[in-house]
Amino acid sequence: MLALRLARGAHPLVQTRRLLVAVAAAGVGFLLLCTLGYAVGHPERSSASVLRLLWCVLPLAATVQFAVAVARTDPSTRPRPGLSAIGLGPARLTAIAAASTAVACTLGSVLALLFYLHLRGDITGLPFDGAAADLLAADQPVPLAAALTLLAVLPVVAATAAGLALRPRTAPAAPEGTEKAVPSGLPWGVALVAVGLAIETYAGRGGAGEGLPLPGRFDGNPAGVLAGWVLTAIGLAMAGPGLVHGCGRLLQSVRPGATRLLAGRVLMDESRRIGRPLGVVSAVLSGTLAAAALDDAGTGPGAFGPLTGLGAALILACTTATLLTAALESKQCRAHTTEALLRIGAPPTVLRSAALMRAGVLLAVFLPLTWAIAELAALPLTG
Repeated sequence: MLALRLARGAHPLVQTRRLLVAVAAAGVGFLLLCTLGYAVGHPERSSASVLRLLWCVLPLAATVQFAVAVARTDPSTRPRPGLSAIGLGPARLTAIAAASTAVACTLGSVLALLFYLHLRGDITGLPFDGAAADLLAADQPVPLAAALTLLAVLPVVAATAAGLALRPRTAPAAPEGTEKAVPSGLPWGVALVAVGLAIETYAGRGGAGEGLPLPGRFDGNPAGVLAGWVLTAIGLAMAGPGLVHGCGRLLQSVRPGATRLLAGRVLMDESRRIGRPLGVVSAVLSGTLAAAALDDAGTGPGAFGPLTGLGAALILACTTATLLTAALESKQCRAHTTEALLRIGAPPTVLRSAALMRAGVLLAVFLPLTWAIAELAALPLTG
């Protein structure tokens, strides 16, 4: 009840972010229900149904990441003076954040169920009654227990992830004169990218493996190709913080001025917060460019169906929204530093120039990297 009261009195921008989480959850829930409908309508194709269910893991993971990012930027769950005296300490606020995340995702799951039943024709009185009856196996009854179980996965996973991300931590104090280390995931990320591209090249040149029956008939390529894409995406996500940290060091090299020094120091400090979402967005964009190259090369007519497009759109939208939310969180964490700089007379133009410089160096590094990964990923199948 307290979580609902805090949600009701939140800022409209916060409410908009929660609504976006509910919309993303509705999309994931609809994909899961469509997979269930395929399994009910084609009981002889159990392996294909399992693979379709595994495809839904990717948009589900992107939605969970977005939900956690929204929970981290929720002002109603931040510790404030006086809250502990009324029983709202850090642990209780973490529980409230997890509950708010569960409520938003549950709302999306309910909307997905209603829309699914409407397209099947089970709910009438609205436009498009039964418009997808054949696709959703309307001649078979909906297994209610299985549907509710699938729809409960996202709220439970998202609430658990939000609780773990926001749980109170007691970090040991760093010795004087030391600074934060270089994130250590860069070598492992580069290794995973190389392994993923190697697996994809081997599977693409072999060409004899069975296609992976994803939603929307994307079955023209071996399963090893998609496994290589997944490893490449994980590698880019792991390498993101290290790349952002390296960009910060690059800005501060060779006699930096005040603007470059400020921009580089902010990138180094925020590398863990924005590096991983930036790496994930880079991975998603590289996969999208590679898929577009395959489509232009004519790898098969109608390879990308509506459900595959819905899943890809969910992944792209959620990862981009997560990056923007992480950037907002980074700005909120720097608010006191920005106010201090303005109090001591720093011109606002310096702060704006530093922000533009940070964005420019990140684009200069990640855009060519994304393009190169996309070209290498599509080369075995288009060459």
